[in-house]
Amino acid sequence: MDLTSANLQALFRAYNTAFQRGFGSLGTDGALFEQFCTTVPSTTAVEVYPFLKSLPRLREWIGDRVVHCLEGGEFSIKNRKFELTEGISRDAIDDDTYGLYAPVFQEFGRSSREHPNELAVETLINNPKCYDGAALFGNHVVINDKGKEVQVSNDMGGAGAAWYVMDLTRVIKPVVFQKRRDYHFRALTDLNSDSVFNTDKFKFGVDARVSAGPGLWQLIVRSKEPFNAETYAAARARLQELKGDHGRPLALRHSHTMVPNGHEGAALRVLNNAQAANGATNEWAGTSKLILNPWLPSAA
Repeated sequence: MDLTSANLQALFRAYNTAFQRGFGSLGTDGALFEQFCTTVPSTTAVEVYPFLKSLPRLREWIGDRVVHCLEGGEFSIKNRKFELTEGISRDAIDDDTYGLYAPVFQEFGRSSREHPNELAVETLINNPKCYDGAALFGNHVVINDKGKEVQVSNDMGGAGAAWYVMDLTRVIKPVVFQKRRDYHFRALTDLNSDSVFNTDKFKFGVDARVSAGPGLWQLIVRSKEPFNAETYAAARARLQELKGDHGRPLALRHSHTMVPNGHEGAALRVLNNAQAANGATNEWAGTSKLILNPWLPSAA
């Protein structure tokens, strides 16, 4: 290929097409994170999240309005920068072997589409502090119906691979995915640039500024116990029984169960089979939707 500006621009467009093809190749699997994440557009380096201390509910209007102040003013998520870059030698383009790199950039696209899924699971694994100052999974302080502080937990314990029961019917989700700058494919193909002059390589790559962090702990319960009907029932009950301050019911609905690949068989038996192993009716069949998440580790 002649290394003219027009030819190099055409090469970039071809690689960008491969990138976009890879980005779209996952279909709905690429948007796995959207099922349990609130996607928030970011406009600054650090976003501050004034989450409500508890999920809001209407009250009977007697006297003046009761103003529920937004809390969590110090809870923030900092954007992070990510990149993936490939250098193609000038010789490869001179010798017309540049077509060999198209699958590489298609994989760049696929990797970019998967990246939010990876960050969302990273948040669950790292178990960071959420807006109330406590770890996402663990003990949280609420005010009971007698006005006293008590601890409640959204962690069922255990020592195995983690799985989760969630209420995903709300606008706010258990995890936040924050997007400052979307995944963007770019190229450095100027023959006169210092980089190309010094390395004799053209660079193609993708970059983004994004992040993920904890949302509302009330909407998710973690278990590291073996997945079976008994542990499923216990985790489900824990989620549905969580209450807000002053003992107010949150009316949580167990809508989804998320498991790693290693729990797929056990989860299908509990959630899909009409009968249990002993032939009795399986009361848990169809009680939540299964999310099989390949990014979750299948071993502790």
